Amino acid sequence: MANLIDGKKIAAKVREELKSRIDKLKKKGITPGLGVVLVGDDPASISYVTGKERACAELGMFSRETRLPAEITQEELLALIASMNEDPQLHGILVQLPLPRHIDEQKIIMAIDPKKDVDGFHPVNAGKMLLGQDCYLPCTPNGILKLLEESGVETGGAEVVVLGRSNIVGKPVANLLFRKANPGNSTVTICHTATRDLKAHTLRADILIVAAGRARTVTGDMVKEGAVVIDVGVNRIPDDSKKRGYRLEGDVDFSSVSEKASLITPVPGGVGPMTITMLLFNTVAAAEKSV
Repeated sequence: MANLIDGKKIAAKVREELKSRIDKLKKKGITPGLGVVLVGDDPASISYVTGKERACAELGMFSRETRLPAEITQEELLALIASMNEDPQLHGILVQLPLPRHIDEQKIIMAIDPKKDVDGFHPVNAGKMLLGQDCYLPCTPNGILKLLEESGVETGGAEVVVLGRSNIVGKPVANLLFRKANPGNSTVTICHTATRDLKAHTLRADILIVAAGRARTVTGDMVKEGAVVIDVGVNRIPDDSKKRGYRLEGDVDFSSVSEKASLITPVPGGVGPMTITMLLFNTVAAAEKSV
């Protein structure tokens, strides 16, 4: 039976380390500031943004949320971002995705000053990451690396299989794990919807990272004995027995996979807490660079 990788516990440790850095900045008259833009009223996005604001408050950071109607024009949103780029009180800017269909997400991401791109999505930061240069790393992939590091997982020379090729998780986490660094220095395979014989790939994995976007994509028979499994997925499954009318499940069939794995992240409580924590980490780093 697998041991759980406790994302909440590891996130709390990282946040505790951030407190001393924030205190040092405040002694210099600087309070790390995060500007969050939420367009529309998607429940999942609202919940996520609320969690980010609560985390900022707990660490004594400044946060400013701007909620906009779904009907806002792209030009109006770009104008807001331009003003945030110039605001010295904001060291980091986050535009919550997804955006309404009439807005070009890439244009919005491009409009954010790379020095304030604490999500790590701007092509400047993505390119620097690919080249191994100093930059803001995407929050979820960086959080995954931290989970592996804090759990004592040896990544050097390990066979890593990543399910999913999104710009947010799959591509960057694969890049970070094959770079010559620690954690990293792994042999990485990326699998996706066109992969033939997915099971043959997943059975080779010493470390399996699942960001497929579909519940129970990976089952116990697809995982080798002793593998480390990182479940990035968050799926709402209708469940009348729950007060909210649904339960959260990952992309991994937890009950069967946990029988084979040595370590596994739960959903919720695994990768999720790390994503928000690494956003705070990037914002504090941005504030430090502004000194």
